[in-house]
Amino acid sequence: MGIDIRDFMVTGEKNLKLEKFPTSLKLDSELRPEYEQRLEANKARIEALQDRLYAEARESLVIVLQAMDAAGKDSTIRHVLGGINPTGIDVRSFKQPTSVDRAHGFLWRSFGALPERGKIAVFNRSYYEESLVVRVHGLWRDYQLPCRCTDMSERRYFQERFEDIRGFERYLWRTGNRIVKIFLNVSADKQRERFLERIDDESKNWKFSESDLSERMEWDEYQKAYEEMIGATATEHAPWFVIPADQKWVTRVLVSEVLLDVLEKIDPRYPELPHEARERLSTCREALTDGPAAEVDD
Repeated sequence: MGIDIRDFMVTGEKNLKLEKFPTSLKLDSELRPEYEQRLEANKARIEALQDRLYAEARESLVIVLQAMDAAGKDSTIRHVLGGINPTGIDVRSFKQPTSVDRAHGFLWRSFGALPERGKIAVFNRSYYEESLVVRVHGLWRDYQLPCRCTDMSERRYFQERFEDIRGFERYLWRTGNRIVKIFLNVSADKQRERFLERIDDESKNWKFSESDLSERMEWDEYQKAYEEMIGATATEHAPWFVIPADQKWVTRVLVSEVLLDVLEKIDPRYPELPHEARERLSTCREALTDGPAAEVDD
């Protein structure tokens, strides 16, 4: 199975066009068992490295997950990261900014969601919503800010936001956080198919909202917003990965490859105890093995 995640990586590109990135690798379903085996192997390795990451508590990992509706964000998180010890991972969801959010700086809620060293944080949507739904629906024009902050063209306003985001992610990098940003690239046809499935399958009705349909009507505007956002904020230390999302079983393997790669680069190690501490462990072991046996209930 030849997978090179660099084929999907963006580290900075002007005039980025999503149409150049596939929404599907169009792999034959006969390959699915092989890919699922690869996923299980990757998950086992990810879980082992996460355990070391947590024990070492030197670096943390922030995973930003963005996508159009029905691209499979939730199921990707569940299938790729579902086996991780819950104490070592936090999943945060960033919905459309509320009135409270808009009363603060647009990055303020992100600081509170950052992981402790040794942990993984998954941002299911993120501060990037500031340059997506906020842009497409022109919400920024109603922000209660000084004129100097909003009296400008839309293009300049979001160029400044991208500059702020690059600075924020540079700060994270410099304070021990690795950042991986994943865009699940679903096609309009596949989104329609999944929406129809949510309508036709009673067990999935709860997943569908009429607002999903209204957002779909803005498809082209969202694509433009994503293109500019990804191209303007992808850097060497905080790259974007544009992952094809039409075949979920392929998507999950690719995402697992991305996460496994960054964890292997972190290369976390279990802490080594100093000599004195190891000696005390030996003493404790002797006490446990040579001391009185604990009472055992019938």
